[in-house]
Amino acid sequence: MKKSTIFDDRAITLGHPSYVWREGQERRLAMIREVVSLEGARILDLGCGLGMYVLKFREFSDEVYGVDVDAERVQEALRTLPNIYESTAEQLPFDSNFFDLVLSNEVFEHVTDDRQAVREAVRVLRPGGSLVVFVPNRGYFFETHGFYWRGKYHFGNIPLINYLPTKLRNKLCPHVRAYKRADLRALFEGLDGEIVVHRCIFAGYDNIVARHPRLGRFIRCFSYAMEPSFLQWLGLSHFLVFRKSDKAE
Repeated sequence: MKKSTIFDDRAITLGHPSYVWREGQERRLAMIREVVSLEGARILDLGCGLGMYVLKFREFSDEVYGVDVDAERVQEALRTLPNIYESTAEQLPFDSNFFDLVLSNEVFEHVTDDRQAVREAVRVLRPGGSLVVFVPNRGYFFETHGFYWRGKYHFGNIPLINYLPTKLRNKLCPHVRAYKRADLRALFEGLDGEIVVHRCIFAGYDNIVARHPRLGRFIRCFSYAMEPSFLQWLGLSHFLVFRKSDKAE
């Protein structure tokens, strides 16, 4: 598949996945491993793209699956990986109580119905299984998915858009959600289980580190040092783990 930088409607709506495994992805994997055992687990990467996390998860388990709504990405991933399926997040092609872990890494902000997508992810979890979610934080200073102005899409990290009133923010960014803490937690209301982890994390600043190593590492260390404080709610992404009840049917 050609990795074009042309921002057609599909790429804007579905997002632009990472094609290179870097420090930011390694850190997220480490965070997942702190709360969920991967060894021998049956794992689903929801919105797997080209299968970067599927490949990493296969270092711990042979039962790793991926789904993505983009047929071209699915076909590309299938060249090197098994168990990749084309599917929406709102209607997964798996039995209930099937997975030990479902990962949704920067996906729910792009789906048509995020509440239904969460319910589907929980449905396919076995009792006691975990749903790990990373989604954009509304409190982050930048909107990283670009914005629309006078009908034209502009790519880039745009400051302050997330701080605008919701109606105006959504008019500028109709293609992507950003979540306040309460809004994200509301997606799990009524589900049989509990949120066991919820905090915000800052970016890995991999691009800055690559171009300006000393400056990038300073910014990275400074940002990570803020995460144990209330300043975490200014971070790039929410990190939430929902654990399905052991007694769930």
